[in-house]
Amino acid sequence: MIEDSPFPKEITDLAEKVIKANVAAGRKVALAESCTGGLVCGALTDVPGSSAVLDRGFITYSNEAKMECLGVPLDIIETFGAVSIACAWAMAKGALENSGADVAVAISGVAGPGGGTEFKPVGTVVFARVVRGQEGEPDGEMKRFDPTTRGDIRRQATICALELLLP
Repeated sequence: MIEDSPFPKEITDLAEKVIKANVAAGRKVALAESCTGGLVCGALTDVPGSSAVLDRGFITYSNEAKMECLGVPLDIIETFGAVSIACAWAMAKGALENSGADVAVAISGVAGPGGGTEFKPVGTVVFARVVRGQEGEPDGEMKRFDPTTRGDIRRQATICALELLLP
């Protein structure tokens, strides 16, 4: 158990599991975070020994940062939006290409309380995972969390991203 963590026990326990499992698998990970604003990296770095697993994290909150830091094409953002599986996949791909990691996970969403639309309401979060050397379709998923509070949506997104980092 992590002492004095700013995160809830559910997140710290999962972060410990992610670190241990990836150490055992010999894997390094990278993150591309938008709506979580670094919470996933923060949860991982709360775990002693996380430097054996976490290569780096990119907090690309603005569309400009997604394009400049991760190479997300403007046409993806213009066509599908920043909260789309296509954008999350491009973010994860960019994180992998700009790191020494074996796997990268990306998160983008609408945490609220404003910013939602009819098709992407508050609580809509997209995730993508790219594994170095893996062929075929990337892993991508859109979730709709109950729009309770901004903090709740960001915590739920953090948990989902941590789960995607398990080998």
